[in-house]
Amino acid sequence: MSELNGQDEKIIVFQLKDEEFGVPVQQVGSIERMQHITRVPSTPDFVKGVINLRGVVTPIIDLRTRFDLHSKEHDESTRIIIVHYNDMEVGLIVDSANDVIDIPKEAIEPPPEVVGTVEAEYIQGVAKLERRLLILLDLQKVFSSEEVRELKTIEG
Repeated sequence: MSELNGQDEKIIVFQLKDEEFGVPVQQVGSIERMQHITRVPSTPDFVKGVINLRGVVTPIIDLRTRFDLHSKEHDESTRIIIVHYNDMEVGLIVDSANDVIDIPKEAIEPPPEVVGTVEAEYIQGVAKLERRLLILLDLQKVFSSEEVRELKTIEG
């Protein structure tokens, strides 16, 4: 996420287990319904495979597996959030995509050591909004450089 400037940050909110997460709207290409994923051999277990999205082969990551959460059957609300990262598109499987909200810069705090079930290393910050606690993901940390190299070979 780029340095936050003086204005609100527009965030796509999604659900994993019983926690709400967010990624900046400018990093999101689209939100897709669950579809057939073609498995790719010799990839980390959180890389579920690839989909053909409008002619583009897109690697798909299961965020539950990535964050060591118990897996869950995909259902009607399961979504794939297509994010742009390092000149490539990657799909993130989430339990549901809730909404788009504006977060005032002053509502964003640095991450605590551990936030719920997700390790702080994946977290950009935490936003406290009324009765909600929103965990802002740092996509650079979610995709370590070695894993991104693997994903680029899948995509390319």
